[in-house]
Amino acid sequence: MAIHSTPRFVAVDWGTSSFRAWLVDAAGRVLAERRSAEGMTVARETGFREILDSHLAAMQAPNGLGVVICGMAGARQGWVEAGYLDCPAALDDLAARAVRVAHPARDIRILPGVAQRDADHPDVIRGEETQLLGLARDHAGAQMVVMPGTHSKWVWLAGSTLAGFSTHMTGEIFQALTSATLLKHAVEGAQGRRDHAAFRAGVAETFAAPAGWSSRLFEVRGRQLLFEADADAARDRISGILIGAEIASGLAQGTGGSPARILASGRLADLYIEAFELLGIAFAVEDADRAVLAGLTLAAGRIWP
Repeated sequence: MAIHSTPRFVAVDWGTSSFRAWLVDAAGRVLAERRSAEGMTVARETGFREILDSHLAAMQAPNGLGVVICGMAGARQGWVEAGYLDCPAALDDLAARAVRVAHPARDIRILPGVAQRDADHPDVIRGEETQLLGLARDHAGAQMVVMPGTHSKWVWLAGSTLAGFSTHMTGEIFQALTSATLLKHAVEGAQGRRDHAAFRAGVAETFAAPAGWSSRLFEVRGRQLLFEADADAARDRISGILIGAEIASGLAQGTGGSPARILASGRLADLYIEAFELLGIAFAVEDADRAVLAGLTLAAGRIWP
């Protein structure tokens, strides 16, 4: 790829199952981009440095160019452990606490996560804090942010301070239920057709009575055995039940009096938008890719002013 501007740094979002990198110039423009499924799980086997170097070469990133990384590359089981800021955490401090990674030709920094050291509700964030840094740049004041994913995060921001958060294992539970429990039989043969009625029913029923979520899940199988519900309906009802329970739990902690910001993209964003609309909850949608790149750009500007 021909580069028509001078690269300033490389931004990397390194998740458990995904890798994303952007070559960025001094004006914040993206000159090149790389995406792959070489997340931490793969990198632990094939090598973090080897994966990064291959993508930097493909983007024609000059030697000596700084690389700022967020996400699971900084986890205990990642490339180099980057530790945590303590909650409440000033997100502007992420860059100052970045950990340097030894490399013969590059200045590589990994941003820390955030830890909630509450004995009753211990929790950690890694990767999402950088998205929040980017989001806070454009939105001042108190706000509640919903970050759907394998481990969904509900976050309370006060300006650029992460005041508190909770994690919900919605995506991981969905995967486990549909692959390793009796409900795997309920979704066998699903064609990927959205059944909006089944999804909405799952959301509404569980939001209204969240304590009964496990019973609602078993009813999914009952609907198939007794009323011949199809696999796509079963899959969407399971999704709705879990998301309805998550929303009920998240909202029980308060909204801060402002619309929720759903920080997501793609199908996950669509599911949460549909659920919030159904329940009449005020919200705005923010693009997760844009937020993480904005956060990495802010951090890079502080590391290499």
